[in-house]
This record gives sequence, structure tokens and C-alpha cells, in this order.
Amino acid sequence: MSTRTPLTLEVAQPVCCAPVTQETLSAEQAVVLAARLKALADPARLRLVSLLANAADGEACVCDLTAPLGLSQPTVSHHLKVLHQAGLLTREKRATWAYYAVVPEALTELAGLLAPAGGPDA
Repeated sequence: MSTRTPLTLEVAQPVCCAPVTQETLSAEQAVVLAARLKALADPARLRLVSLLANAADGEACVCDLTAPLGLSQPTVSHHLKVLHQAGLLTREKRATWAYYAVVPEALTELAGLLAPAGGPDA
């Protein structure tokens, strides 16, 4: 039985600066990018990012996210934790609840990293 420690990424930690189609990733950049993509590679987590990105205040607590997802609070909390550890969400504890918000720069960076060679006009 393996006891793996999850990779926790700093929210502002950049992956790299050029799309993977234009510049070869270093080993460290590949680890960070893979962790972020793996965090997003789940339908519930993608929905959470979408719900948070479109929240009226730009943030929401776990209590606001369980009903739209149809998942239990512990399950939603787990998914939020994974997204936070990947540097895709911020987390702010207020009294009993934790409030989460999307890190727009992290999503923009991911989108840019996967841009095809030559850009949209190629």
C-alpha cells in the first residue's frame, strides 16, 4: 500500500510561459501542468470551476455548491480541496465555512499552454 503525499501547488505558481506546441516543457513544468490537468479531469470538478467562475460574488461556500452538484458536503469539500491544492482555487475560511473562488490567471495560463502552434489565425 502506497502512501503518496498530494502535490500542493502555490496559487500563483506559474507553469511556463509558452504553449506546449511552441516550447518543450521542463520536467518541473510538466509535473505542475499534469497536476492541474488531473485536478480538472473530473466532471464534478469541472462543474465546480464553472459554478465558481459564474457565481454572483465570484465565490461560494461548500454549502452553496452541494445542491447544484447533487453531491454530499464531504464529497464537494474533497473536490474543492483537490482544485485548491492544484492552485486553481483560492480558499478563505470564515467562521464555520470555507469560501472558494477561481484563480483566473491559472485558468488563463492553462488555456494558453494548450493553444495550437501559430495561434488562432494559423
